[in-house]
Amino acid sequence: MRFEIIPVTAFEQNCTLLICPIAQEAAIVDPGGEPARIRAALTRSGATPRMILLTHGHLDHVGAAPALAAELGVPIIGPQRADAFWLEALPQQAQLFGFPPQAAFSPDQWLEQGDRLTLGERRLEVLHCPGHTPGHLVFVDRAAGLAQVGDVLFRGAIGRTDFPRGDHGQLLRSIRERLFPLGDAVRFIPGHGPMGTLGEERRTNPFVGERRFAR
Repeated sequence: MRFEIIPVTAFEQNCTLLICPIAQEAAIVDPGGEPARIRAALTRSGATPRMILLTHGHLDHVGAAPALAAELGVPIIGPQRADAFWLEALPQQAQLFGFPPQAAFSPDQWLEQGDRLTLGERRLEVLHCPGHTPGHLVFVDRAAGLAQVGDVLFRGAIGRTDFPRGDHGQLLRSIRERLFPLGDAVRFIPGHGPMGTLGEERRTNPFVGERRFAR
């Protein structure tokens, strides 16, 4: 799997192009804003867009999705249905964080734990990893050892749980029971900041790693 990370919005959110190098087909993950930058990256890649994937319903992850979907003629897929209330509240999110006005929308398809998606010759597994939001998803290419984890896990940190319907204990379980078992060598693309490996976070993450739970 090829990929390109495109930080967008004032929150430096990692919109990601996942690209099957054989079929030259692309998924746009979490297009939070700046659609022109995302389109330019897509053009440079030479890949044909097939879908927009959303990890969760926060504005900085979904803001450009409707415009790009309409322009490119691709479906919006995800998150899990428990995040519907976040998508319905997009106008309020935009006002609160000083974004341009944003209309509420629903995806073309909700996803659930264990669903599979096909991108050219690649297969993406869907993991439901609630805690940061109740409907948060992670997309995993097991063959490539790559996971797009949104705001569940970061290098040396974890996602916030002080938003409505956040759950700290649930977030820790999502990481320990669904992400870490993928394997230490798996690289992950977080929703913000640099990439990491699950093994490094399992060993050293101060919030969910072995050092914390060995105390």
